[in-house]
Amino acid sequence: MKSNSATRAKTRWETPTDLSGDRSGRSIRRAAEAPRDVFTLYVKTKNFHWHMSGKHFRDYHLLLDEQSQQIFAMTDDIAERARKIGGTTIHSIRDIAEHQRLKDNNAESVPPLDMLAELRDDNKTLTRELRSTHKLCDQHDDVATASLIENWIDETERRTWFLSEIVRS
Repeated sequence: MKSNSATRAKTRWETPTDLSGDRSGRSIRRAAEAPRDVFTLYVKTKNFHWHMSGKHFRDYHLLLDEQSQQIFAMTDDIAERARKIGGTTIHSIRDIAEHQRLKDNNAESVPPLDMLAELRDDNKTLTRELRSTHKLCDQHDDVATASLIENWIDETERRTWFLSEIVRS
């Protein structure tokens, strides 16, 4: 017979969703991976925001602040969605570092256009990952996650567009 604490522990991690078994397993795992990349992109965007310099400092500084706020807002929605469908999410900085797919930039100094080009590329990578997760959600009838991802793709493509236009000039 199970103890009450074992029963409570199991009940605590069960989530009220009709997505079950294999239908949700793969989309849960993909949804749980996304916050790590989004948080990595947030930190990198803030890093470049803080370390921006040059003749376009004010414009780039403000752009990256705006973009970082948008990215940070995504982290909570993504993490909560992963939890709603039975997954886990970020536990610590170590957890992010061990599972992130986007690369950090720890360089002491990066030229402004290189910063923007790197963020453009990271946003493109995030868009690809979000599209892949969306396809998986569609295959497993996870329409709520797919719907959220559609908005995130649009936001990420907008960031990519802005950064691309600046780097092009």
